[in-house]
Amino acid sequence: MISFPPCKINLGLNIISKRADGYHDIETCFYPVPWTDILEIVPSKEFSFTSSGTPIPGANDENLCVKAYQLLQQDFDLPPVSIHLHKIIPTGAGLGGGSSDAAYTLKILNSVFDIQLGIQQLQEYASKLGSDCGFFIESKPMFGEGRGELLTEISLDLKGYYLVLVNPNVHVSTAQAYAGVVPQMPPYSSKTILKKPVNQWRHLLSNDFEKSVFKQHPLIGEVKDSLYAQGAAYASMSGSGSTVFGLFAYQVDLKDQYVGMTYWDGNLL
Repeated sequence: MISFPPCKINLGLNIISKRADGYHDIETCFYPVPWTDILEIVPSKEFSFTSSGTPIPGANDENLCVKAYQLLQQDFDLPPVSIHLHKIIPTGAGLGGGSSDAAYTLKILNSVFDIQLGIQQLQEYASKLGSDCGFFIESKPMFGEGRGELLTEISLDLKGYYLVLVNPNVHVSTAQAYAGVVPQMPPYSSKTILKKPVNQWRHLLSNDFEKSVFKQHPLIGEVKDSLYAQGAAYASMSGSGSTVFGLFAYQVDLKDQYVGMTYWDGNLL
């Protein structure tokens, strides 16, 4: 079976408090983006994982697709499979590509072997693999709280907006990004701000990682400023970076402005 795991952007990201378990409580809106990897899983005589496309850091046995298979295999004694991942979404870019691959591995295995796990059960397994993995089980706009694994549906439709993603190919350490943030309760919940028109978000909807990340990597902040300069209704860094996105009320082609960077654009669904 072949599937196409999408990525996501974060609309607002507030770091509210540090938890006793070392994680942070956050609030954010996850929004799906139709830029996808390609994932194929078929029954096999022995287990294997291979990949192509963009190189994936780390050993194969550390890949989240492998960990997703192992997670279900422990509980349901699954037979061996062959997994091939063609990687397109940039890794470590704040887009959740690896989490999406893991979630779609769970979904394919659930279907191929007729495990009959429901949405909530799949989300519970996914949350064991990563804080934002559960979002990708349904891949529709969700408000995330806790570590990001506590999900509630949010009525938000950006259909008609044109999205530009720019990754300046700068590596941002998530640990360093968190180290530069002082957790605090935001003056307004992102849920409230997201009900306002997109062109009012600029001075209200913020990503708490931006201040410290832009200080460490000024180029990322420059990309955000340039998207506003070229007419974006709203622009922000996604996750802990380094990808920056711009929402435009009309179609644009800006790839010539970002030579040497990873660029994607398209309509939001």
